[in-house]
Amino acid sequence: MTLRKKLVITTDDDHQLRALLDSDADFEAGDESSLRSLRRKLDDARVVLTDKVAADVVTMNSVVRLRVDREKSVDTYTLVYPNSANIAEGKLSILAPIGTAILGYRVSDSVEWEVPGGKIRVRIQEVVFQPKRDAAAV
Repeated sequence: MTLRKKLVITTDDDHQLRALLDSDADFEAGDESSLRSLRRKLDDARVVLTDKVAADVVTMNSVVRLRVDREKSVDTYTLVYPNSANIAEGKLSILAPIGTAILGYRVSDSVEWEVPGGKIRVRIQEVVFQPKRDAAAV
C-alpha cells in the first residue's frame, strides 16, 4: 500500500481510530480491507503526544494538497472519519484507500496504493491546515 516508513500518529487520532475499528459501526462491504490496513498502520506507527506532532504531518481532519505523480494537477482533500466523508466536497474518508495511505505521512513524502488499474503514487505537496497545529487559529 505505501512505502515502508515509520509513520507518526497522534495520541488523539490513535485513540479515536482504534475506537472506530472496535465499534459496531455498519461499514460498507468493501471496507474490510481498509479496516485491516488501518489497523496495521496504527500498530506500526510511532504515536506522539497530540500537542507534539510536527506541523507537516497528515493527521485526521488535516487539509492536504496531493499531486499524482506524472500529472501537473494538485487536488485538495480533508481527511475525515467515514460518517463525514463526501468526496464531492473534498472530504476524504480515512477508510478510502488513499485516506488510509496518507495518514501519518509528511509533506514531500510519496505514497502509493493499489487500484484496479495498478498502482498510483501521490506526493503530499502541502498540509494546508492541520487541526493540531492550527488549533489556536480556529
